[in-house]
Amino acid sequence: MRRLLLALPFLLFGQSAAAQPAPLIAGAADLQFALEEIAARFRADTGHQLRLSLGSSGNITRQIEQGSPVEVFLSADEAFVFRLHQGGHTRDRGELYAIGRIVLFTPPGSPIRTEAGLDGLREALEAGRISRFAIAAPEHAPYGRAAMQALQRAGLWEAIRPRLVFGENVAQAAQFALAGGSQGGIVAHSLVLAPALRGRGRHLLLPDSLHEPLRQRMVLTRRAGPVAERFYAYMQEPAA
Repeated sequence: MRRLLLALPFLLFGQSAAAQPAPLIAGAADLQFALEEIAARFRADTGHQLRLSLGSSGNITRQIEQGSPVEVFLSADEAFVFRLHQGGHTRDRGELYAIGRIVLFTPPGSPIRTEAGLDGLREALEAGRISRFAIAAPEHAPYGRAAMQALQRAGLWEAIRPRLVFGENVAQAAQFALAGGSQGGIVAHSLVLAPALRGRGRHLLLPDSLHEPLRQRMVLTRRAGPVAERFYAYMQEPAA
């Protein structure tokens, strides 16, 4: 009996550890396809499951500030990571993991000359052939803000603004750019390179001089456990 009582705390600890849910990894929407693939490789290499949540970096930041159990946050704008650190929600200021780029993306049949870039968009706009053009919401989506800056610097913002449809995040903006009645959009380069969108339209990489740098930073929150720490380290390895 005494041996059983001594063993009981270790049994309860093992059951408690096994019952722990997979860590919640929150990432910017431009990571949709890449993060899913990395998580699958991480599971194959380590045996650890992850829960993924993708959305606009601004919305994820607010959720973390309000107590969301996110353990790793991969932001499309490092300013959100710095804001969370200043508020005491993260362990440190994180690590830079990518520099984002935007593209002009057009579906089949679009009147926009994609190869001409924003000049092609200007031509179609002046010809009255643009009725619907998609970007992410600039208020909380870094890729939406970059798209707005590019349109402003090209002198197109005011003319195209009444025709804009706003995605909650850049992945939704890409869906809107492909939807019926849309002539295109400005979205993340990473999304149009993914198998799910490759071949479904045309794209042109826009000069990074048209917008502020999309410095993408990841960070461990104060809630991070051992599996989240391991994934954070995995993200910094060459395979990821």
